[in-house]
Amino acid sequence: MSEAQSQAGVAELWSPEEFDAAIRAVGAERYHDKHAFHKLLHGGKLDKGQVQAWALNRYCYQEAVPRKDASFISRVHDRELRREWIRRIHDHDGLGDEPGGIERWLILTDGLGLDRDYVTSFRGALPATRHIVESYVRFVREQPLVVAVASSLTELFAPTIHRERIAGMLENYSFIDDSVMAYFKRRLAQAPRDSDFALAYVKANAKTRAEQEACVGAVRFKCDVLWAQLDALHHAYVTPALIPPGAFRPAGATSN
Repeated sequence: MSEAQSQAGVAELWSPEEFDAAIRAVGAERYHDKHAFHKLLHGGKLDKGQVQAWALNRYCYQEAVPRKDASFISRVHDRELRREWIRRIHDHDGLGDEPGGIERWLILTDGLGLDRDYVTSFRGALPATRHIVESYVRFVREQPLVVAVASSLTELFAPTIHRERIAGMLENYSFIDDSVMAYFKRRLAQAPRDSDFALAYVKANAKTRAEQEACVGAVRFKCDVLWAQLDALHHAYVTPALIPPGAFRPAGATSN
């Protein structure tokens, strides 16, 4: 740190290695693979109705991802960054003969016996899910570009949870087969590609310690978004099992 920085109380810029470690420490502490609901899901401890509730609510998040990416691109003047980032929209919405991740998610909800029109209408989604997801879209739309990019860095931690989910759900649920797990299998390749680019961008473009800390805060915010979605699911469908009015009610669920 320079003498001027020291006198001004300005924190020294993290080295690339320190910055990387600070980002990864957030995932080690609070990525949603540690949530009780996911442990139940991957361990085969949920019934079909609870798995349906998870897939239906998670669709709200899947549908929001290309919208948040489009809002991000609308603010970018760097053509090369737009060219890179638009692949994320294609990954989810599809392009040409490639159906995209949203369609693969709907194959999952189809396979779970949910009506597709009902899923895509959001009518059965938990109110908390809808509000949490939209908070992420707003964050990416409103934050500085480097901070918005940093919020995607939870993808650094995604391959592990996808592998656990594929193995655990196929092993533990008779109503899950290989065909409906296509979304997660595709993300095993897509998530590392996206996170490698985003991490390099953030390291190159966070020019001050304050910007670096804001980027780490963005990763923390995104982990909170993912965690809060599972909190809402656990509260509504596990314990105390208080399903809000109008939300999806599994077959056989008792009235609150």
